Amino acid sequence: MARGPVRVLGIDPGLAAVGWGVVDLDGARLVYRGHGCFTTKAGEDVARRLAHIRDSLAAVIAVWLPSEAAMEGLYFSRNVTSALGVAEARGVIRLACMDAGLSMDEYGPMDVKKAATGSGRSGKEDVQSFVRLILGLDAVPRPDHAADALAVAICHCQGRSMRSALVDATRSGRI
Repeated sequence: MARGPVRVLGIDPGLAAVGWGVVDLDGARLVYRGHGCFTTKAGEDVARRLAHIRDSLAAVIAVWLPSEAAMEGLYFSRNVTSALGVAEARGVIRLACMDAGLSMDEYGPMDVKKAATGSGRSGKEDVQSFVRLILGLDAVPRPDHAADALAVAICHCQGRSMRSALVDATRSGRI
């Protein structure tokens, strides 16, 4: 039975900026479809910022019609205030995806870097260069948040291929 391409929406979450990237997984081939970023203004009411994230993401979903979504996991460092805002944005992003009927997987920053470059300790510039190469783009996607979102989508596609092969092998009795 032939299966068509799977469209994946990758998301780099944030309260100030949310990057998004869309790729199709067609067999073993990744096909770039689009990317972008939407922002909110610091100092604006948080509820308004979250509503803007929800509405903007709903618009992206309506245009690109992905069948799956993937988001980078929360990286917590020293700035608790920033982490709380990102956590709120992530909740709104999850809700928007659920409202659209999208399954959502999450990948840690090291997993995303490893999927894009082969090393979980790669720098931001390395990830962006590999995203450009993997997707056959003329330039590194801008802004950075959009390149990160495309890396999340690539990570999801790589993991999806492996999960799909395991499911098929289990169903056929090979495992």
